[in-house]
Amino acid sequence: MKVKKNDTVLVITGKDAGKTAKVLTALPKDNKVIVDGVNVQKKHKKARSAQEVSSIQSQSGPIDVSNVMVVCPTCNKATRVAYAIEGDKKARICKKCGATLDATKEAKEVKKATKKKTKKEAAEKTAETK
Repeated sequence: MKVKKNDTVLVITGKDAGKTAKVLTALPKDNKVIVDGVNVQKKHKKARSAQEVSSIQSQSGPIDVSNVMVVCPTCNKATRVAYAIEGDKKARICKKCGATLDATKEAKEVKKATKKKTKKEAAEKTAETK
């Protein structure tokens, strides 16, 4: 599946067409995604004890992945997804501007690496002062 969790997507068909929202869950076996605020359904919750109150809750239901398009974070346009091999990893790429769609993972890896370096530098500084 070309759509992953935490992607920003544009709904292209159905009653919620035109909405842009974040993917909450990807269901690759069913070829569906759950998008925040799209395909809102009512769920009746019955009270299970005397202290609880029965209620009607709203929840987002799954929609088919073919009804959404990924929005590129750099050019802010709905785009199809291409793949390119960068080093030894396969990365998702925007067809319109060529930017990587998996930039958040790279940023997280860089943050982790800098945290490790700062901890080592702090340990070295304390060793030098002693």
